[in-house]
Amino acid sequence: MARGGPLLTIGTPKGLFLLEGYGPRRRWDLSGPFLEGEEINHAVLDPQSGAVYVAANSPWFGSQVAWTMDLGATWSYARENPRFSADRGMTVERLWRIQPGVASRPGVLFAGAAPATLFRSDDSGETWREVRGLGDHPTRGQWFPGAGGLCLHSIVPDPDDPNRMHVAISAAGTFRTTDDGATWAPLNRGVRAEFLPERYPEVGQCVHKLVMAPTDSSRLYQQTHCGTYRSRDGGEEWEEITEGLPADFGFPIAVHPRDPQTVYVLPLQRADNRTPPGGILRVYRSRDGGDSWEALTRGLPQQNAFMGAYREGMATDDLAPAGIYFGTNTGKVYFSGNEGDTWRLIADNLPPVSSISVSPGG
Repeated sequence: MARGGPLLTIGTPKGLFLLEGYGPRRRWDLSGPFLEGEEINHAVLDPQSGAVYVAANSPWFGSQVAWTMDLGATWSYARENPRFSADRGMTVERLWRIQPGVASRPGVLFAGAAPATLFRSDDSGETWREVRGLGDHPTRGQWFPGAGGLCLHSIVPDPDDPNRMHVAISAAGTFRTTDDGATWAPLNRGVRAEFLPERYPEVGQCVHKLVMAPTDSSRLYQQTHCGTYRSRDGGEEWEEITEGLPADFGFPIAVHPRDPQTVYVLPLQRADNRTPPGGILRVYRSRDGGDSWEALTRGLPQQNAFMGAYREGMATDDLAPAGIYFGTNTGKVYFSGNEGDTWRLIADNLPPVSSISVSPGG
């Protein structure tokens, strides 16, 4: 039976779940867990190959890249997982993200890891190598771990230029390459780091999540430890757009699939209390690039809501109207089929949701 709707890949500490939409998006079928016993930090469907790739972490087997071509029935693992060469003297602590490259380079994948490293595969995930241009960056001595460790978590390829990519590191900031990873420039001008002696340093910002507008590669947004920001010039300059939000802290952020001015965030109170302000679960939407915000509440709990959400916990599909999704650390997945106007619960009683990625189906 054809789905006619999206496929959600849901990473959790207890394995991978798949949530298939039918109708489109009127009925949802849950399957899994797959890779039980693995902590799935992130999972994504590669639109070029049809494979679902996962960044898996295990206290027994370490960090591995795995993939399935048949929605979890069978699995393959990398022959050579992301690892440091012997001269580095470092060990991969955790894989944070798995990211397919641009459509013009099928078979290219990237993985973000702790301690703050970008790995690349040119053979569909079979083997991996470190991108040394970033790993050897001259500012690396100024990078330091956030609460989740020194992690490279956001990987943003540029669909208009395969040699250009942005990444974000906690806590180091945002970096960009324009020469396919050979060199990297820090792009943190205008982003606050209130926890450092210098409020606006070159590096050291604790970026929580970095995203690019799908239809405008010059438009970037980021949620950080100290505010929400936008860039209209590919990251050269950042403007803070926190005004109108109930907090300057949070993790999830997502952009509308067709309108680069429409962005969604889920604010949390602060670093030591990562729950919705006032115990009210609200997604905030801006239709003007962050100049103003509106609270989206219909269908969400408006009292005693003390859950949190992680950096990979929000996504959109590309249908019309766009679907917006987010997961919580209490195992709930919420969905809006009308771009945030109303919400409904489509999965419950899961393990904490580490990540949600969405791919159209049908």
